Amino acid sequence: MSTATKPMVKTRALSVPAPLYPQDGLRGYLQEIAKIPMLEPQEEQDLSRRWRDKGDVDAAHRLVTSHLRLVAKIAFKYKGYGLPMGELIAEGNIGMMQAVKRFDPDKGFRLSTYAIWWIKASIQEYILRSWSLVKIGSSAAQKRLFFNLRKIKQRIGAHAASDERGMTHEQISDIARILDVSNEDVISMDQRLSGKDVYLNTTMSHDSDEEKIDFLVSPEENQETALANREEMNSKQKSLQQALLTLSERERDIIQRRRLKDDPDTLEDLSQAYNISRERVRQIEVRAFEKLQKEMLQPESNAA
Repeated sequence: MSTATKPMVKTRALSVPAPLYPQDGLRGYLQEIAKIPMLEPQEEQDLSRRWRDKGDVDAAHRLVTSHLRLVAKIAFKYKGYGLPMGELIAEGNIGMMQAVKRFDPDKGFRLSTYAIWWIKASIQEYILRSWSLVKIGSSAAQKRLFFNLRKIKQRIGAHAASDERGMTHEQISDIARILDVSNEDVISMDQRLSGKDVYLNTTMSHDSDEEKIDFLVSPEENQETALANREEMNSKQKSLQQALLTLSERERDIIQRRRLKDDPDTLEDLSQAYNISRERVRQIEVRAFEKLQKEMLQPESNAA
């Protein structure tokens, strides 16, 4: 059945059955999901079509629950961030549900391949939201630094070499080069990951009313400049979101996965995902980017 002739199906909200959330003990949860059988390729295809074409929620539940072991496996890779494993798994399950909602069985690849990105994205967003009272940073470079710093430190032996003086200048420079960030970014993030949050409203001493925040010198720009920059950034973000809506679903997905992700997909990844050539993916990406540029510059042209 072609896309144009598919019936519009109104479905109930998709969710994982409550007993399968790791809220009553991680060990019991892992034992429970280990009993759920994996799906054969044809069975997965049939269930995916029942959900996509008929809104069959039971089929969607089977797709989600058959991949809960995959979610748990991915979640355990993020156990070093000090957050409850049950919460990481629960967030990964949300990503798995998003993957099932958007999965197209006619593309020719397995659901697990498609779902990995959604699971990781959901877990990483949760970690960034939960890690600290102070926002660490939302740029692609900052996220890449946050999620890779410890691993690279271990790889180059910086953990073993670190003492009270911290990493050596050479180690800092190596990490900055690998992750394409500045030395200052590496030092700052390492301090954030190694230390605890300091509450600036605490007093300097037991017999003083002066708070730590009173002695904090801000390196930031003045309030007027900060406000102007923030408003400009908000305007650009809104323009980008509006411009993305002008793209087709495939163009939007490709541009987001190629240019807006922390760890961009390769042409080969998208070639396999859409069952088209890498050159065709590149052409769609270029065309979509040109559309975005034109759309985002439109307000300026009108103002002129």
